[in-house]
Amino acid sequence: MVSHSAKEYNNLPATAAGTFTMAEGLTVTRMGYGAMQLAGPHVFGPPADRDAAIAVLREAVALGITHIDTSDFYGPYVTNQIIKEALHPYPDSLHIVTKVGSLRDAEGNWPKALAPEQLRQAVLDNLEHLGLDALDVVNLRVGGFDRPEPGSIAEPFSVLAQLQQEGLIKHLGISTVNAEQVAEAQSIAPIVCVQNFYNLANRNDDELIDSLAAQGIAYVPYFPLGGFNPLQSNRLQAVATRLGTTPMAVALAWLLQRSPNILLIPGTSSVEHLRTNVSAATLTLSEEDLAELNSVAA
Repeated sequence: MVSHSAKEYNNLPATAAGTFTMAEGLTVTRMGYGAMQLAGPHVFGPPADRDAAIAVLREAVALGITHIDTSDFYGPYVTNQIIKEALHPYPDSLHIVTKVGSLRDAEGNWPKALAPEQLRQAVLDNLEHLGLDALDVVNLRVGGFDRPEPGSIAEPFSVLAQLQQEGLIKHLGISTVNAEQVAEAQSIAPIVCVQNFYNLANRNDDELIDSLAAQGIAYVPYFPLGGFNPLQSNRLQAVATRLGTTPMAVALAWLLQRSPNILLIPGTSSVEHLRTNVSAATLTLSEEDLAELNSVAA
């Protein structure tokens, strides 16, 4: 049985889940952190407690996390500004991944922003708000909020490829895409990651994950814990009870064991929840556990 006191969380580094090399000079902990929840309600406006948001980021680094996922359209601008305040100048080991392709309007909607001038400005804004000269990874988000949309992504992805040639971006990724769009992007420039909606109960990307793993490309599931509708399953609860941990930790551990190219970016605005998430890196699920969990999606 696995259980941990609050004191023991300090001995649960994110490196327990191992690392993944996305590209030369870009090795990250498989257990990362997603900064979306550092903004206000509905990912809009500032957080109620900015000091608490800063504390979460600093605790993430203290726990050994070297992969932080963010975007300038969280807030907008809020999370990147908090990241800079909390962590700049950044440790050499820390890698910040951002995304472009959407904006936030005055009502908090997420209109697309895929025109060349919009993408260039988004990259420049991320650089300014994060305090960087070049971005480690930029994901082009092209689909809807939780599913890909068919069609070519060549034009917007080519814009990011040009910005990479200019030295403003080190590596490229894509988000909310299908297998055909992955192949199209790869025909233009190398990608180091794909970020799609995937978790224990939403497994439409199983074939894509395996294909990317064979190529050594990272797969980063967003909403790994269900997103705005948290995962709920009697089977998930049963496994968690058997292991003496939380359902969310089990759901994250399942993802880590699903494929070695999966990188996790669970988000939270709570230091305690962050520690619980990181504790998933220490869980080992048995064949019995995996079989029970795999039946959730079925």
